[in-house]
Amino acid sequence: MITNTTRQFWFLFLSSFAFLVRHRYFKKWFWIPLVIIIIGFFIPQNMIIPVQGATVNDWAQDSFWAYPWGSSITHKGIDIFADRSTPVLASTNGIVIYTSEGGKGGKSVMVLGPKWRFHYYAHLNEVQAFTFQLLKRGTVLGTVGDTGNAKGKPPHLHYAITTPFPYLGLKDKEAVQGWKKMFYLDPDSWLRL
Repeated sequence: MITNTTRQFWFLFLSSFAFLVRHRYFKKWFWIPLVIIIIGFFIPQNMIIPVQGATVNDWAQDSFWAYPWGSSITHKGIDIFADRSTPVLASTNGIVIYTSEGGKGGKSVMVLGPKWRFHYYAHLNEVQAFTFQLLKRGTVLGTVGDTGNAKGKPPHLHYAITTPFPYLGLKDKEAVQGWKKMFYLDPDSWLRL
């Protein structure tokens, strides 16, 4: 399994195709999901650092794909350190796919952004977003905290970017779980653009 979000994305996408092909009346519309996917790749990303007042010096540049990293094995995002309750901002335009209060990420938000990339904001102290909320870049999603498996550690935002469409050139034969790198993008490189 890559991520639950990727698995759910592909299930929904393939189910919509199956529905359109199976029902005669809808066969003529089967191209619509393809057009929607293609349009998504043309929406500009234009990212900002997702913690108010943070700079590139507020996270370790080598934290992406750091190994070993607890029960996650490798660290598939970056940790942006800030004071507790500092606002967490949407790094790009998008739509909230879900909010969560449990698991390793603690209080977290998942946003579907341009280019079909999922932006994951975890360890929040408080969530101020809701499912299906349309977001503009800079919208407050919550506040920095230490929930989930970050309990007892300095407050920070765990920020990760995943994609359901593999970037084959990112596969790393040397790294632990390196084949999964095709589905995870290094936020550090995107936030420096």
